[in-house]
Amino acid sequence: MRVAHVITRMIIGGAQENTLFNCRDLVEMFGDEVLLITGPALGPEGDLLEQARVGGIQIEIVPQLRRSIHPVLDWQSLRAIKRALKRFQPDVVHTHSAKGGLLGRMAAWKLKVPAVVHTVHGAPFHPYQSPLARRFFQTCERYAAKRCHALISVADAMTDLMVDAKIAASDKFVTIYSGMDVEPFLRSAELRKQTRAELGFEPDQVVVGKIARLFHLKGHEYLIAAASEVVRQHDQVRFLLVGDGILKGSLQKQIDAAGLTKHFCFTGLVPPSRIPALLSAMDLLVHVSLREGLARTLPQALISAKPVVCFDVDGGREVCIDNETGFLIPPKDVPSLATAITRLVADADLREKFGNRGREKFTEQFRHQNMTEVIRRLYEQLVRQAAEGRRR
Repeated sequence: MRVAHVITRMIIGGAQENTLFNCRDLVEMFGDEVLLITGPALGPEGDLLEQARVGGIQIEIVPQLRRSIHPVLDWQSLRAIKRALKRFQPDVVHTHSAKGGLLGRMAAWKLKVPAVVHTVHGAPFHPYQSPLARRFFQTCERYAAKRCHALISVADAMTDLMVDAKIAASDKFVTIYSGMDVEPFLRSAELRKQTRAELGFEPDQVVVGKIARLFHLKGHEYLIAAASEVVRQHDQVRFLLVGDGILKGSLQKQIDAAGLTKHFCFTGLVPPSRIPALLSAMDLLVHVSLREGLARTLPQALISAKPVVCFDVDGGREVCIDNETGFLIPPKDVPSLATAITRLVADADLREKFGNRGREKFTEQFRHQNMTEVIRRLYEQLVRQAAEGRRR
């Protein structure tokens, strides 16, 4: 097949890693010809484009394609995407992210591409926007949903959210969990001693980790607030924050003001290949985002046999199974967050039990090869239906 993927930008992030694995697998497993259309990887989050080039994927950069709304640049991006697709003549166009998803579907539908698919990694509308912004993004998503043949959700919760918002009917959605290379996480324990030494952690210290951009709605402030109570009971606890972003300065001030400076360690921006080692240094992972499709860090931690504590938001509950693989708690509930962390800090056997259960339950489900096989079957089904429709 000839498959074109369209995404707004290839920064280091869950949606982008998913897209990269899918593109590379289509080339390596099926011999497909793949074109990746993307805007420049602007921002402090890092760049995955070089990995895409190494994977034998054709890349077309659309310089005008940006995350923020800009009518002139967006119109130019739409024309550029349409030109690229017209040259490539794809059997399938698969879009990702809000801007890339809207413009890519518009272009592909106009060109009558046989199969147009969009993956919902996370809804662009959420309760923390103004009502006007939320209505605007919902309107855009309804418009775009009519210009594709199928919608892939990375979690059942995403389908529920989109259907409740009347974006599309439930029969247009299929859940396909976001795949990853699970082997480094299965072997991560081998890296524990060295990584903890590099980070300056003592053998008796219990390390609570969080992997996320230092950005709005990622919930770092709730973790810092809960840390005061955790440390009051267990002074040997350390908190490892993996990632970088615009809130680094304000978060450091919050930590310092709480008298927690010695208890927190920032790694800064790290490549995805470093995540297994950093998970190995942790004893549990906390995920306190206020909006997320299904954060890759949750299955990554569980496959590494680390228990998780997660706000009950979007797809988190599909892997953080309360009292089985971790603790699921109400969003913004700092006392419950502190209690959950404290309970795991104090009980090494419980950490081991939850972590092992997570590894058993999710390793196969999140292999990227399995994800791509299911997506490829969807492509085949849609292309076959399009061919049958033309014959009729």
